[in-house]
Amino acid sequence: MGAAMTESPAWTDPSCPVARTVDLVGDRWSLLIVRDAMDGARSFTDFQQRTGIARNILTERLRKLVAHGVLTQVEAPSGRRRLYKLTDTGKDLFPVIVTLRQWGERHAFEPDEPHSLLVDEKGKPVPPLQPAAANGSPLTSDTTSVQHLP
Repeated sequence: MGAAMTESPAWTDPSCPVARTVDLVGDRWSLLIVRDAMDGARSFTDFQQRTGIARNILTERLRKLVAHGVLTQVEAPSGRRRLYKLTDTGKDLFPVIVTLRQWGERHAFEPDEPHSLLVDEKGKPVPPLQPAAANGSPLTSDTTSVQHLP
């Protein structure tokens, strides 16, 4: 965990990295806030308008994301308000957001149903993400296992 953690949550499963991640950012609003921050949202108003989230819930999620080092607050150029910016920790969620997006493209839409598309800097669709072993071979749930701590 990073030094930005100021409070210790009650972990759902203390020895599981997946459970800890879900405890920190696994609710839909937090992930949508991270998604929108990756897409240029910076102000409370930006997040509220893009997600439609209630103000009190947005306030709580932003506070939690800042407390856990996913976002940081920075001074707006005007000096009149604070803006939110992804930290390196928050940017590390990019592959998670891409994987969720790609899963949604495959499984959450009808075959001909329109949806947004993630593209690279040249406008080309981002290829499917696939975990790979050190030798480059694809990894799946059938080819990996979890080593539990003693």
